Amino acid sequence: MIEAATGSGTLYIVATPIGNLDDMSARAVAILRSADVIAAEDTRVSAVLMRHHGIDTPMIALHEHNEERRAPSLVERLLGGDSVALVSDAGTPLVNDPGYRLVRLARNAGVAVSPIPGPCALVAALACCGLPAAKFTFEGFLPSSRAARRAALAALAAERRTMVFYEAPHRVREAVADMARTFGEERPAAIARELSKRFETVVDATLGVLAAWLDAGEYNRRGEFVIVVQGLRGAEGEALRPEWVEAVRELGRVMPPKQAARIIAGATGARSQALYRAARGEGSE
Repeated sequence: MIEAATGSGTLYIVATPIGNLDDMSARAVAILRSADVIAAEDTRVSAVLMRHHGIDTPMIALHEHNEERRAPSLVERLLGGDSVALVSDAGTPLVNDPGYRLVRLARNAGVAVSPIPGPCALVAALACCGLPAAKFTFEGFLPSSRAARRAALAALAAERRTMVFYEAPHRVREAVADMARTFGEERPAAIARELSKRFETVVDATLGVLAAWLDAGEYNRRGEFVIVVQGLRGAEGEALRPEWVEAVRELGRVMPPKQAARIIAGATGARSQALYRAARGEGSE
């Protein structure tokens, strides 16, 4: 355990809005106004937020290309008594954004590091997509190349927790298509974009339906996308449980039986054709 450095300032990790500028907490505004300097991922992006809230604290850039070089000088300022507020372009710093090196160096030097909680795109998407959120894994951005992306998804094929991904608008179609290919077209999932903004969109369906929706161009190629995919439910080759078959029969009273089988298959990991046949009394495959 490293003892706190006497007389040092505090490094504040300040969450900022992911879209709607009014999602800023009063405490976050107060911290940014009182800090000696704001370390921003992109000062041009953060300047819009600062003007909106009347914050005129000096800013310096701290991003993935200069963090290793700039972090030591910021820690020197902290040890000298200055307070530093770290912000990313949107959301909570360090969650798929720069800042780890600065925080690690500050903590090693005995500087107090204090989080100012607030918006986070992955948490917002989980909260409104209707998929299990008690246990989840955050996978960030998938690799940009097709081969590496498919390999990364293949490594998650047996993941039972809900999976959350970020994706760029120009790659989201290919990413979801590869997810459907790897996890199965019937796996429940959701796509969230423009969260907290005017054109906020959250679409939940199976991966196959979502891939077709993207192929049809039913979305705006702008903004950051959050993709939430339900984890594997049930194991390959697992015997059909009576309650699964009964659930198909019940749903089949209000919708086409094959659609009911696909829904239950997505929730359990069982094969939809086997569920459909069992519900019709034809036995399993």
